[in-house]
Amino acid sequence: MTGHRIVATGTFDILHPGHLFYLEESRKLGDELWVIVARDINVKHKPQPIIPEEHRLAMVAALKPVDHALLGDKTDMFRPIEEIQPEIITIGFNQMFNEAKLEEQLRARNLTPRIVRIGRYADGELCSSRLVVQRILDKRCHGQHSSSGNDHES
Repeated sequence: MTGHRIVATGTFDILHPGHLFYLEESRKLGDELWVIVARDINVKHKPQPIIPEEHRLAMVAALKPVDHALLGDKTDMFRPIEEIQPEIITIGFNQMFNEAKLEEQLRARNLTPRIVRIGRYADGELCSSRLVVQRILDKRCHGQHSSSGNDHES
């Protein structure tokens, strides 16, 4: 399988074991793992990221399974795919992609990677940035005095 490129995508807001599992499982499918980190401006399906895109990119790039990490395109989500030319694109178990529609959109651009949905990490208690944020609020903010006074800021 020499030269098989895999692309994984995501927001990767607050890194957790679920992210690492997704990237490790994706990396097993080929020789090079390319990770496209969503730009702040393009995150519309959930709350805006807490961590700025440059920081999220740096964190993802530092992870052992990742060979290459880049920010997504601001206007065309398929442009990096055209440049990378992956054999496989992986999507996480909870990513809101319809695989058939995604394949159709890719084919319209003469791209034919296989779409592989990666399963859920077994220990899911803190395998969601939303759940990590909730844990922080529960453990650090409820009923406690904050020195900065803005713990509940969004």
